[in-house]
Amino acid sequence: QVQLVESGGGLVQAGGSLRLSCAASGRTFSSYAMAWFRQAPGKEREFVAAIIWSGGSTYYADSVKGRFTVSRDSAKNTVYLQMNSLKAEDTAVYYCAAVLRRLTVGLLRRPASYDYWGQGTQVTVSS
Repeated sequence: QVQLVESGGGLVQAGGSLRLSCAASGRTFSSYAMAWFRQAPGKEREFVAAIIWSGGSTYYADSVKGRFTVSRDSAKNTVYLQMNSLKAEDTAVYYCAAVLRRLTVGLLRRPASYDYWGQGTQVTVSS
């Protein structure tokens, strides 16, 4: 089992920054990748960013590339999402997810590929 707890969400003005954290516990040593997804009201959950636990390769949605950075601290079993130049359309509940098995890049972007999820943290960007 893997437990994921997100933190760091809040209200920020457009153009501002936030850093989300996802603390993992349990079988983290066997996690292949961790990712961030988001879901706005009335919309489907969408991929934001992913990081391969061993090696640190990262992947981003086109909508956040250049503005968001995903990183990990292996010693703390924590994944971060640094969000800069925030826009109103970034407003959503952000979820952290973990997958144990190796995935292709394409499958990394699919919510159904992930084994474990956090409870989510709200990010609201005012325009």
